[in-house]
Amino acid sequence: MVDYEVTVYTANRTAATTFNNVFIKLVGTSGESERKWLFNLKGASAFVRGAVASFTVSSPTFLGKLVLVELDKQPLLLFPEDSWFPAKVEVKSPDGDIYNFPVYRWISDSKVHRFREGTVARVCGDVLCFEKQNNFLHLYYNKTAYKFYLFLSWDVYVEGIPHCIKTDGPSSLPPEVRFSFTKQTEFIFTTSNIFLCDYKRMDGVKANTINDEKQYLMAPLVLLHKTPDDKLMPIAIQLKQKPAEDNPIFLPSDSEYDWLMAKIFVRSADFSEHQLNVHLLRTHLLAEVFAVSLLRNVPMVHPLHKLLIPHTRYTLQINFLARNALISEEGVFTKVKQKTLLRRTSLHLMLNDSVLTYSSLCVPEDIAERGVKDVPNFYYRDDALRLWDTINRFVRGILTYYYKTDAEVQQDSELQKWILDIFEHGFLSQPRSGIPQKLTTVDELIKFVTMVIFTGSAQHAAVNSGQFDFGSWMPNTPISLQLPPPTKKGEATEETMLKTLPDVNTTVQGMATLWLLSQQSSDFAPLGQYSEDHFSEETPRQMIANFQKELAALSAAIKERNKTLEVPYTFLDPEEVENSVAI
Repeated sequence: MVDYEVTVYTANRTAATTFNNVFIKLVGTSGESERKWLFNLKGASAFVRGAVASFTVSSPTFLGKLVLVELDKQPLLLFPEDSWFPAKVEVKSPDGDIYNFPVYRWISDSKVHRFREGTVARVCGDVLCFEKQNNFLHLYYNKTAYKFYLFLSWDVYVEGIPHCIKTDGPSSLPPEVRFSFTKQTEFIFTTSNIFLCDYKRMDGVKANTINDEKQYLMAPLVLLHKTPDDKLMPIAIQLKQKPAEDNPIFLPSDSEYDWLMAKIFVRSADFSEHQLNVHLLRTHLLAEVFAVSLLRNVPMVHPLHKLLIPHTRYTLQINFLARNALISEEGVFTKVKQKTLLRRTSLHLMLNDSVLTYSSLCVPEDIAERGVKDVPNFYYRDDALRLWDTINRFVRGILTYYYKTDAEVQQDSELQKWILDIFEHGFLSQPRSGIPQKLTTVDELIKFVTMVIFTGSAQHAAVNSGQFDFGSWMPNTPISLQLPPPTKKGEATEETMLKTLPDVNTTVQGMATLWLLSQQSSDFAPLGQYSEDHFSEETPRQMIANFQKELAALSAAIKERNKTLEVPYTFLDPEEVENSVAI
């Protein structure tokens, strides 16, 4: 077999995403490949707006010089026919030649669409030629014809005014000049406000064995939609990443226990995703990197050390204890959860998969990138954005007091060693993470320090403090499951559901740990309350006082809002947010 490396670029423009299955065929002067379904570890996110996804397409023989690609997409049962706007397809042949196939047009149906190589004219000759017939361009190679709609006709709408295109209606226009959606599809997506929750990082993870009993973990996809009363409700669940006969799509209209079982497996996957990625990786481990780099590179008299040292309190020790008591080979979470989840290789894979990016750690960018700016009743978003802005104003005041120009930032060797240490040891020297290797402007420094403080304080509070609140009802957050998921509809019963849930000992250990992690310590240090006076100058001391006043005002506003909620959201009330990762 001969392998071709195919990279598909989806345009970074509104509504360019498709959740349909995408297929490709490569056509060359010496043959053509089989039609190939493009699927990789990115799963449903491979063709979202701005995505770059790579695949391998194999052919029994070398195809010669590539002259065109054929693309088509087929809707899934879960999704209506959508529109996709690919930018281009790039193919690397086995002999190292790079072929570019510009697309830059909407693909809105399930038909096969053909795109020529950008420099295809170089192979014209006896084997390959072009011919215009009516409004189509025919490409011939080896007596096989491929048809492209290329040429448009003029029409006279009214004599005496400029001519217009001849068309029977919008659907007969070339796809590249049509609206992105038909009116019907646009209406469906606009009124539904549909969201996809994809647990692809769990795919392939091996479950642990507890008391000689094998455990099970899925990598589901969940489709949710916004109801008229502003609630996000699940409308479809697929428990494995790849469609298959033994991987049915569960719906609310299925039997009571079919739907309950599907939701239980989703909640179990969510627990693993939360503990490994959202909690451990994105708060505890990063806070440790920030702290160690600060202590290694920045002296106590440096303004950055004075600003950040309160936000490192207890972090190194709590992480050491967690590594020994929770996620070691003998730790609680290792014993009751999926062992391979907690190995370094899993974290390395997450970094390699560009999951941990600078923008995803900065709340305003993260909210925008995930498309949840307008989700109703999203109190994390509302409070996190306000806290981010408050921290950012404080950080800006302190740092602009000490750094008057960009040159002062660039020439601060201790500062530059700090950021480089973080890049190398926190993000494994991966440029695609977006983490800077050096800081060149005051604004860059302000943004990065804001992220550091927010991650160790507000973000950790948001993902840690409510764990017992949401996990104490075990079926809502089953930390392990004892039976495999249903492979057919209509087979789940109350008995199989009860046998699937974790045993009593596993449940008790897990709940006790979540309770411990959610407790506030007796020497809790709220955000902005600094027991040590690191700054001696009056100006930064006054800025700290102003910061505390802003936090108090935000706390009062959140408390007032919470009076109107059936379930108050308290986790980002500044009075409940600790300065550092300390538990």
